[in-house]
Amino acid sequence: MIGIIDYGMGNLHSVSSALKRLDQPYFLSDQKEELAKADKLLLPGVGSFKDAMAILNGTGLADFIKEEAAAGKPLLGICLGMQLLFEESGENGITKGLGLLPGTVERFSGITSSGETYKVPHMGWNKLEYNRTSPLIENLDEGYVYFVHSYAVQAGDSGCLIAQAQYGDRNVPAVVGQNNIFGTQFHPEKSSETGMAILSNFCNLAEEAKA
Repeated sequence: MIGIIDYGMGNLHSVSSALKRLDQPYFLSDQKEELAKADKLLLPGVGSFKDAMAILNGTGLADFIKEEAAAGKPLLGICLGMQLLFEESGENGITKGLGLLPGTVERFSGITSSGETYKVPHMGWNKLEYNRTSPLIENLDEGYVYFVHSYAVQAGDSGCLIAQAQYGDRNVPAVVGQNNIFGTQFHPEKSSETGMAILSNFCNLAEEAKA
């Protein structure tokens, strides 16, 4: 059973619809006691990193997520939810994240090292390039997925990078994972067959599977 963490800043309808299409049992809740009963946790997110962390800290959900992750429960962060897994973000001032993965979150500069400009936010379809194997991308080709974001992760450990995409003149972490903690910068529920397959792989993870 998938527990979707409802903290008021997630794409709950689209994620729920995707799980329905995959015939995966799920529930939405903002209550720690209910979410603790889930086999896996899904942390969606759209909006400001600072606002999201304020809510998670204020409700006690931040500590709950850390405790569940430390206990080995599979966790998937989507878009902003993936960024929240990292140590801090520079959006609207420095804000500490959940600190489950090493790295920071920084805004796209909009200018390449050669002085060329590119659009921010990164919006639209982009191709995944795999960095290493992971149960999240098992048996999947490097397909196209759908991004909408102005901030991107600067991973503190390249070992957590599962897949990347090219945008501007940089490699953008697109799928991350370490032990039982996973994240996708793109929206898998909006990313056609490739995204749905990645979401399905997470839902079907064996308890002992590691990133």
